Amino acid sequence: MARLSITMMFFLILVVTSAYVPSFAVEETEPKKLWDQCVVKISPKCALDIIGQVFGNGVVSIPCCQELVKEGKECHDTLIKYIADRPTLIANETKYLQKRDELWAQCFSVSKSI
Repeated sequence: MARLSITMMFFLILVVTSAYVPSFAVEETEPKKLWDQCVVKISPKCALDIIGQVFGNGVVSIPCCQELVKEGKECHDTLIKYIADRPTLIANETKYLQKRDELWAQCFSVSKSI
């Protein structure tokens, strides 16, 4: 559970930093696309809900599913992969990427039916 909280805090800091201080948010080795196109497309609340479901036992609401689908699969995949690649999470990366894909399928299905 502590890992989940650290991950959520890391992502929240990432989102806030990239939104308000973009020149400091992008490191040369990180894809600029992550910052410029993806992070700002989803609300902080939904971002935390998504992280909670992928990296823990949280549940994403229908409105957050709709935001996720609007954000797009490429952004969703990129952001979750970026977080899953952190040294404290990499050991379970396969599990997280599977949960990422399951969440996408669930949200895409829900959004299509609305």
